[in-house]
Amino acid sequence: MNNKTRWITQTAVLTALLIVLQAATAPAGQLVTGSAVNAVLAIAAILGGLSCGLTVAILSPFCAFLLGIGPQIIAIVPAIAIGNCVYVVLLALLSKESVVSRVVAWLAASGAKALTLYLVVVQLLCRVLPLKPPQIEKFTAMFSLPQLVTALIGGAVAMLMVPLLKKAIKK
Repeated sequence: MNNKTRWITQTAVLTALLIVLQAATAPAGQLVTGSAVNAVLAIAAILGGLSCGLTVAILSPFCAFLLGIGPQIIAIVPAIAIGNCVYVVLLALLSKESVVSRVVAWLAASGAKALTLYLVVVQLLCRVLPLKPPQIEKFTAMFSLPQLVTALIGGAVAMLMVPLLKKAIKK
């Protein structure tokens, strides 16, 4: 299989997996769905590379929006895509073959994603969008500590799965 075909296949499979996981885990709440999404994003970044990871990262919140998962305010969807992209970029660029580099990448990416989402959604969008106080409280709760927790859990799952997946696809 040539590189372009492999990229298309990996990106399509990971995007499809992400959509299925979003739909299947939505009733379980943010902790489960967010962790599953972050695991797929991390796998896409580490196995598929930066362009695969970014594609999945950008498509994810738009698919979630269309499925009725997460905030149903379209202005927040690109902000989530930005947070996902920060996560993917740091994982793809910092994660090498060594365990230490993967752990550093995982921790840095998780912290950066959580901080990005907090700054963009809570500190910027919640101030400029015409939101009611209960909506602001909800978004502040959603886009603060839970983002760090789900990024860490998803990244940990991915770190355990990547070696197995590499062996399975002989990459």
